[in-house]
Amino acid sequence: MDVIVTPTPELKGEIQALSSKNYTTRYLLVAALAEGTSTIYYPAHSEDSDAMRRCIRDLGAIVEEDDEKIVITGFGKNPKAVDTLDVGNAGAVLRFLMAIAALCPDVTFVNKYPDSLGKRPHNDLIDALGQIGVSVEHDEGKLPIRIRGGQPVGGKIQVSGSVSSQFLSALLFLTPLLKEDSEIEVLHDLKSKVVVGQTLEVLEQAGIVIHASEDLMHYRVPGNQSYQAKTYSVQGDYPGSAAILAAAAVTNSDVIVHRLEEKSKQGERAVVDVLKMMEVPMTHEGGIVHVKGNGKLKAVEFDGDQATDAVLAMVAAAVFAEGTSRFYDVENLRYKECDRITDYLNELRKAGANVEERQSEIIVHGRPEGVEGGVEINAHYDHRVIMALTVVGLRAKQPLRIRDAHHVAKSYPIYFDHLKALGANVEWVE
Repeated sequence: MDVIVTPTPELKGEIQALSSKNYTTRYLLVAALAEGTSTIYYPAHSEDSDAMRRCIRDLGAIVEEDDEKIVITGFGKNPKAVDTLDVGNAGAVLRFLMAIAALCPDVTFVNKYPDSLGKRPHNDLIDALGQIGVSVEHDEGKLPIRIRGGQPVGGKIQVSGSVSSQFLSALLFLTPLLKEDSEIEVLHDLKSKVVVGQTLEVLEQAGIVIHASEDLMHYRVPGNQSYQAKTYSVQGDYPGSAAILAAAAVTNSDVIVHRLEEKSKQGERAVVDVLKMMEVPMTHEGGIVHVKGNGKLKAVEFDGDQATDAVLAMVAAAVFAEGTSRFYDVENLRYKECDRITDYLNELRKAGANVEERQSEIIVHGRPEGVEGGVEINAHYDHRVIMALTVVGLRAKQPLRIRDAHHVAKSYPIYFDHLKALGANVEWVE
């Protein structure tokens, strides 16, 4: 389905931030890897977290849930043998479970999204799994991927971090379960270090010991560990909230978002600091962000690798800023559900934005007077692109039609409901 976003000068109201997708998928996994029963309060409900629920069930976990919690009885070190797993369009879920599938005799990950996840490369993880004795059949590093594991062996592992930190996180979930100790060395560079910090935080909460170097490039992992059954509480989600906050920033607004912890380890919390740097009137106290936007913004420069999943929303805000903004160190945006640099900027240009791309930079020449709009744009099946383009539509002079906007459900199924609650003029159309 498509969405038509009609210019909306004012937003007003209060919402509860969605629960964090990243933390939910990690808690689901560590609960499944535990022997015993774990409880997860306030889990996210999205296509990604649903994919992880579905797959851990297939692998033998018992999953029961009600409105506020999920109770999981894990399979520990012994996942059930299955022939296939379907992760939908969830890249992180695929990569984490590729590692866990090394404990199974023979699993094929199917390709349900050839135009999105099916295009993303996983060679770095495939190479690393080969080093611990796991045979992987694949199509030039892409889905479908067949894992022939059963008896992975710990030891020295090298993995590149230059495309995604998810490959490293996958190994960090697996290696504590191996009989032998492991040493993991990250080659080249490590993207999204903040997200690796989230993985380490969750592993520690689950009773796992990992010795990480200060620069997060070397790890010593004692073998023969067991995940402990625990109780977890999922915090509010900054990546999804970034688009709501950007929408408030570019309009005349009085918007309050609850459940956004000031000391969260989510790198995307930087969206609050960036919007403050853009001179957006706002406060952040007691887990509550209050934006009193006046539509006036100043240009900014920002290292996007600190907050990968909030960059597109910040770029959308910068479209209306006075001056030229620059978001650098963002090359890993090219390897997401779509090329979030080339594809996104092409759509922004259609709407009337003045943007430039470099291999690892996005340059935005702000247009405080607004952009023309009045066009149909393609979100490339990407939830972050959909949310960010909506922000632009709210401040355009004419409506924007965003194709296939239902893919926002990957991370934020009620995004448009939240915007409507704040007064945004958005409507679904066939």
